[in-house]
Amino acid sequence: MYGKLKKDEFDGYNSDNHQRKNNPITMDAPHLDPQMEADNAPYDASLSPLSKSPWSSHMNEDAFAGSNENDALVGSLVREEGHIYSLAATKDLLYTGSDSKNIRVWKNQEEFAGFKSNSGLVKAIVIAGEKILTGHQDGRIRVWKVSGKNDQQHKRVATLPTLRNYIKCSMKPSNYVEVRRRRNLIWIKHYDAISCLSLTEDHSLIYSASWDKTFKVWRTSNFKCLESVTAHDDAVNALVVGLDGMVFTGSADGTVKIWRREVQGKGTKHLFSQTLLKQECAVTALAINEEGNVLYAGSSDGLVNYWVRETNLEHKGVLRGHKLAVLCLATAGSLVFSGSADMAICVWKRSLNDDHTCVNILSGHTGPVKCLAAERDPEAMCNERRWILYSGSLDKSVKVWKVSENAASAHNNHQPPRPSLDQFPRVSSLRKMGSKRY
Repeated sequence: MYGKLKKDEFDGYNSDNHQRKNNPITMDAPHLDPQMEADNAPYDASLSPLSKSPWSSHMNEDAFAGSNENDALVGSLVREEGHIYSLAATKDLLYTGSDSKNIRVWKNQEEFAGFKSNSGLVKAIVIAGEKILTGHQDGRIRVWKVSGKNDQQHKRVATLPTLRNYIKCSMKPSNYVEVRRRRNLIWIKHYDAISCLSLTEDHSLIYSASWDKTFKVWRTSNFKCLESVTAHDDAVNALVVGLDGMVFTGSADGTVKIWRREVQGKGTKHLFSQTLLKQECAVTALAINEEGNVLYAGSSDGLVNYWVRETNLEHKGVLRGHKLAVLCLATAGSLVFSGSADMAICVWKRSLNDDHTCVNILSGHTGPVKCLAAERDPEAMCNERRWILYSGSLDKSVKVWKVSENAASAHNNHQPPRPSLDQFPRVSSLRKMGSKRY
């Protein structure tokens, strides 16, 4: 038996899977997605909720009173739109995704543009050249592109899986797989939320990881799904692409796994290589440094494990700086940033012998830190290695920090602030924040 293709599974790509009325699908439509017409409407700032409840983008008058005077909170974007779940920075633009239906674009800490998807929660954002990819709670990937006529307007050019591929794949019974509750769905579609997106260095392949225990591989040129891998026994919370075809996945089942990519004809084949970590608590975040030789894995117990490639990915140690779950990681130069449910961001510096020291703790958020993005500071001097760090939080704000690699080591008595339990969303256990359903 195989699943029957139902119109409400793809018609208009509604997040609630209800049939879209008065908007027929035609196979020769230019984008094969009738919802694009609404999503591609010109951005009108006067209609934005910002006009009624603006983000307060401001410079912080007092430098961050931390251990290092070179690190400072320089700006804050605050509004009551929703919790911030995803960030992506490119050149002078910052993209933010939240549990509202809007994706905001910021330039110089001011609202620059925005676009909307009816999918709701935006779980992931990555930039692939001129394309912006967003992963959503409904298990789909939206692909956006800046209009050539107006750089403040973003048009949706595809939804993955594309309707054409969906229908073509549905015609063959062998393309159906059994999922939870004895449901049969075609293998090219995630049936649960997308947790993260990643790209190969040349942007030729897109990886999507999901709570449905799989990761999928997509060709960027035509958005075709090349492969689906059932990678873990529980939700896949994180995925990063390394060098030489290596792919790392982290899961709520407590494991970090390595997969090796092989090219087979026009497709790909990912083969399991080894398990780097196996523990009881969920793996919640992964990051790899720019050189691709150090892998970091954050967990719901507040720890960050790391491995070094030069020693055959030998486990080198554990970074202990948080009291609650590590929800996000980012790297920049010799620095590693870890954001946590304890509302703090730890700044770690890696030495030449791969030891790590906590050089600062950035505090300012009043909710769990859910996402991080870092880029070079354009105002830094030629011999100065300084970074702009963006942090998104469930306090509905994005904060902007300047962090220098010349930081002196933090004092030993620096500890993340103790969180107030009544500030967090209601969950059964704060130590499980960042696992499958958070």
